[in-house]
Amino acid sequence: MPSPLVELSDERLGSVRLLLKRDDLIHPEFPGNKWRKLKYQLADARQRGASTLLTFGGAYSNHIRAVAAAGRHMGFATIGVIRGEEQPFNESLALAVEDGMRLHYIDRATYRRKSDSTVLAMLRAELGEHYLIPEGGSAPAALLGCAELIAEIPEPFDLVVCPVGTGGTLAGLSMGLSPGQRVLGYAVLRGVEYLDDEIVRLQRETSGRILSNWTVDHRFHCGGFARRSAALDEFITDFERRHGFLLDRVYVAKAMLGLFTCIAQNELGTVGTVVFVVTGPKELDVAGRPQRARARRARVSSR
Repeated sequence: MPSPLVELSDERLGSVRLLLKRDDLIHPEFPGNKWRKLKYQLADARQRGASTLLTFGGAYSNHIRAVAAAGRHMGFATIGVIRGEEQPFNESLALAVEDGMRLHYIDRATYRRKSDSTVLAMLRAELGEHYLIPEGGSAPAALLGCAELIAEIPEPFDLVVCPVGTGGTLAGLSMGLSPGQRVLGYAVLRGVEYLDDEIVRLQRETSGRILSNWTVDHRFHCGGFARRSAALDEFITDFERRHGFLLDRVYVAKAMLGLFTCIAQNELGTVGTVVFVVTGPKELDVAGRPQRARARRARVSSR
């Protein structure tokens, strides 16, 4: 920390200067917005004397893996409440279990009500006392960590761009901006226009203010979460050929495709300098743990 800021040279940008904020390089096990969202929640859990962290996610969730890794590093027990029926381990869940996480599966109907007091009480009765971290880590404390990214940018800029999953990263970035600066987020899920209301809620709970310096573009989800399109695949391949950088197709590539499309269509107006937040890779790096990685792959393949 701070993560590197790297300028990208590409003739398709025209007069726009594009800087990549390489948050994917923060840490191999909880990179990018994962660490920024967890930072103050982990500190709060420690201050409250909590010994166990509980959070929510799907079977391929980066957030689940990041919380498990953070618990291992910082001495917390961890519980992952997983959406859907129990299934053979994939590599994501195997890595979380390796890091000490206990998995608890709930059906999708109950999962949709995971914020209801009755569901939370049921989980507490069944799984014991814990410190609750919301799905994706998007809590008021997460916004404070994300807002700090803005102060790490030494260059003057007009616009910050990021992918949007649960809205917490964008909500936090918006809080760190100076007058005249904006943040543009590209939603990676289909049919989540409610995210605008969620961002308003998070900002109100965190600071008591509702900011108007942000926008979410819902056009570049490419079919929905973790789905892909021929246009997205072509863009990822071309981007790697041009820049030697393989974009995460679940989050980062969709936002980058959206940004390049908006630039080509002159939708950004008079924007001069754009900072693109590379929020992290889909596949977390397990470099430095080759024996554990090989053992994990062997267990997964045997199931």
